Amino acid sequence: MGNTCIAVVDDDAVSREVVAAYLADAGYSVRAFDGPAAFRSGLDGVAPDLVLLDLRMPGEDGLSLLRWLRQGSELPVIMLTSADDTTDRVVGLEMGADDYVPKSGDLRELLARIRSVLRRRPATPAAVPLLPHAPKLPEAALRGEHWFGRWRLDRSRRRLVDSGGEVCPITGAEFALLSAFADHPRVVLSRERLLELSGTDPAEVFDRAVDLRVTRLRRKIEPVPGDPTVIRTVRGHGGGYEYLPSEGPDYGR
Repeated sequence: MGNTCIAVVDDDAVSREVVAAYLADAGYSVRAFDGPAAFRSGLDGVAPDLVLLDLRMPGEDGLSLLRWLRQGSELPVIMLTSADDTTDRVVGLEMGADDYVPKSGDLRELLARIRSVLRRRPATPAAVPLLPHAPKLPEAALRGEHWFGRWRLDRSRRRLVDSGGEVCPITGAEFALLSAFADHPRVVLSRERLLELSGTDPAEVFDRAVDLRVTRLRRKIEPVPGDPTVIRTVRGHGGGYEYLPSEGPDYGR
C-alpha cells in the first residue's frame, strides 16, 4: 500500500488537507492539488494510482478534468460530491467515474470505497506517462470563460456579452442550454441529455424542441449560422450536439 499513490484534487484547503492526512495515515502516498490546472502541471508525466476528485470547483470544474482524463486514460476516479448533487453524480458516472462519495460522509467509508475501486480496477503503472495525447481545453475555458462565437457567457447576469460590452438578448431557455454546453465542452450531448441538463422535463416538450432552440441560438452566436463551428451537429448513434470552445471571440471567416 505504501507505493500506492492517490491524488486528491479539491479547491477547499481544509477538506483537501483532512482527506490527504487521513489517507496518509492509512498508508497511502498522497499528492494534493487545489484544482485541475495544478493536477495537470504537477504530475510530471507520472500517473497516480487513483484520483479523488471534487466536482464543484471554480473555473475549470471536476467534470472537465474527468472528461480530460477519460480521453486517454482508464485511471480510477472517485468523485467527491455534495449529498444532493444527484445530477453531477449521474453525469460523472456516465462520463466514466468509478464511484462517488459525499464530501460530508464518513472518512472510513471513503477509505473502503478507495480500496474497493483499486481491487476492481488495476492501478495505472506509475511509469506510464499520463494522457500523452489528450487535448487540453482552451486557456479561456480553464479560466472559466466560455465563448460562443463573438459572445462570452456571463453566467452571473445570465446573458451573452461581447468584448465591447454589447449584450445579445437571450431567453431563459437559451441561457440554460448555453450553460449546459459550457459545462460539457467537446462532449456529444443527446437531445434528451440537453433537456435534462437545462432543467427541462423531456415529457413536457415535443421531440425536436432542442433542435429548434439550437437553431435559434445559432442565428445569434454562430459567425456563419449556415455553417456552424461553435455548436456542431453530430449524426448517427442517436445524434446530438457538441460545443467546441475557443480561446476568445470568433467573428468568423
